[in-house]
Amino acid sequence: MAAERMKLRLYGMALSTNVVRVATVLNEKGLDFDVVPVDLRTAAHKQPDFLALNPFGQIPVLQDGDEVLYESRAINRYIATKYKAEGADLLPAEASPAKLEVWLEVESHHFYPAISELVFELLIKPLIGGATDAAAVDKHAAALAKVLDVYDAHLAGNQYLAGDHFTLADANHMCYLLYLSKTPKAELVVSRPHVKAWWDDISARPAWKKTAAAIPFPPAA
Repeated sequence: MAAERMKLRLYGMALSTNVVRVATVLNEKGLDFDVVPVDLRTAAHKQPDFLALNPFGQIPVLQDGDEVLYESRAINRYIATKYKAEGADLLPAEASPAKLEVWLEVESHHFYPAISELVFELLIKPLIGGATDAAAVDKHAAALAKVLDVYDAHLAGNQYLAGDHFTLADANHMCYLLYLSKTPKAELVVSRPHVKAWWDDISARPAWKKTAAAIPFPPAA
């Protein structure tokens, strides 16, 4: 009889986009995990017990038995590789390896810098008692619009970012696309037909619905 696998532990705040990025892949793989709360508001991520897991004092951290990993994209690559045979294959042989690597990089170097700043201004700042900076919103929305124009052109000829198969590249985008959808700038996706069709497709996945349902968004005002 095979030994029972230890439940994975994902350290962080359930509302954190980077924690959601990892939860997205864990759910796609059908893996059992617990979210271990780390409250940034009380600086729990800077305490010795957490720094022993991640010396940079940032969330998320994934503990998989004796393996302790940080940096959400590295964690996701680890999960997709180690658990390749379980759940959805996020590194499928049928996908274009070149496109996969390109779009993993595009997400981190082009998509993320623009959308993360925009989501912070529109969604996160008000949650922590700050005031949205309209000039910053305009600046970051314009930057994201240019990025999404490139996505729209690419997705005109590809169902997913790496071709005809859902991959890790698509999964890594989903947390911020969801958060953007809850802001007045959701039209940046809706107004681009191929980006919208892609988001409609990937956000309908059962594993994603499970991920999204676990995010503790505050009630709408």
